[in-house]
Amino acid sequence: MKTTIRLLAAIATIAATLPAYAEGSLGDWFDSAWNNVTRSYDEGTGELLIPTYTWHLPFAYTDEKINGYQNYPYGLGYGRGRFDEKGNYHGVFAMGFQDSHFLPEWMVGYSWKTYWPLGEELKGGLGFVTGLTARSDYGHYTPVPFILPAASIEYGRWSLDAAYVPGGKGNGNVIFFVNKWRFGANP
Repeated sequence: MKTTIRLLAAIATIAATLPAYAEGSLGDWFDSAWNNVTRSYDEGTGELLIPTYTWHLPFAYTDEKINGYQNYPYGLGYGRGRFDEKGNYHGVFAMGFQDSHFLPEWMVGYSWKTYWPLGEELKGGLGFVTGLTARSDYGHYTPVPFILPAASIEYGRWSLDAAYVPGGKGNGNVIFFVNKWRFGANP
């Protein structure tokens, strides 16, 4: 039963945050949203994700806290991504890495970004990332849904992606950076 609830929560979280292209009923909208996820997996190009840096924003943390955190999260992930006919990116991923407390964190999700050219092969993107994460300090690895603003700088098949985790004094207020390498041809 718990697995079913978690799966339904994941589907609802992802579907509720995807750009809806279908007009009409909620069923049509859900079908369109789910189609983006499945097409990204089925038609997408393989991607290697390497968590690179966790920036704990200085206004939210003391220097002592920041110095005690894991800022270089060892980990690895795999995803599949595609660009649609409008040039927007759609991707699905799974990743494991060390959280700020040096403990394992697991994440699965969907990412959407739109891009603007900055040079011949250089482009910048803005969008969001959504999904489920599981860490020791939130319900001892109970999956927690998230939706975060995301940005990207991309050159050829490489990109540096970032997601902002909002929060208060001493929690959240983190920018998480991931290097991504796309195995297929450039769009």
